[in-house]
Amino acid sequence: MISQNSNRSAIVFGATGSVGTALARNLAEDGARLLLAGRSTERLRDLGDELDSPTVEVDSSRPDSFKEAFREASESIGPIHAVANCIGSVLLKPAHLTTDDDWAATMQVNAFSSFAILREAAAAMRSSGGSIVLFSSAAVRIGLPNHEAIAAAKGAVEGLVKSAAATYAARGIRVNAIAPGLVKSEMTRRIWESETSAAASEQMHALGRLGEPEDVAGMAAWLMDPANSWVTGQVIGVDGGLASVVARRRGS
Repeated sequence: MISQNSNRSAIVFGATGSVGTALARNLAEDGARLLLAGRSTERLRDLGDELDSPTVEVDSSRPDSFKEAFREASESIGPIHAVANCIGSVLLKPAHLTTDDDWAATMQVNAFSSFAILREAAAAMRSSGGSIVLFSSAAVRIGLPNHEAIAAAKGAVEGLVKSAAATYAARGIRVNAIAPGLVKSEMTRRIWESETSAAASEQMHALGRLGEPEDVAGMAAWLMDPANSWVTGQVIGVDGGLASVVARRRGS
């Protein structure tokens, strides 16, 4: 977490999503000055009112909107010390059923947004350093059926993290990513609201439960904390053991 006396400024992209909202609340509780960026106008306004933070609308199909967000941040909350990109999507289709539009949209929302945000964040932090947190997926590390497009998009994010961490380390800019398992968010509601799908997913996670937004948000806040300034170039699994542990059946 960002300590009360650090007086840090952060941008949370995708702030109206389940993980983004949890992260924004976490950071605000610890005294960070925030700019909240998202696509849902009404939800963004409500969250901004709740946290007494300025807001800005962004659209992953318009890279210039990210540039505008950083310009707004410099005017409203000052120099930026941390940025998190919680923008994302989930596409569960086998490759032969994935259309060109599906593929392009999945790459746009997940990979292209991460690159555009990192590009602006690196420019903003070049003289002072800071932390950039992106999001991958456990699906990059373990073969899961029907995840071809999203695994490819998130794999691109992991490559981006490694290279950018090397590029900007000398300037004190840390770049890391989180690779969650299945988190109970609005984006994945269709999966976890089905008893059958939820039960099957729980069995795949060694800890026997699905993730909560706060599980992931806590790690993002930790990576954004300047107290953890010796961590960069990492992709950290917050996945209940999905990608690294073979779960035992209950009762075995």
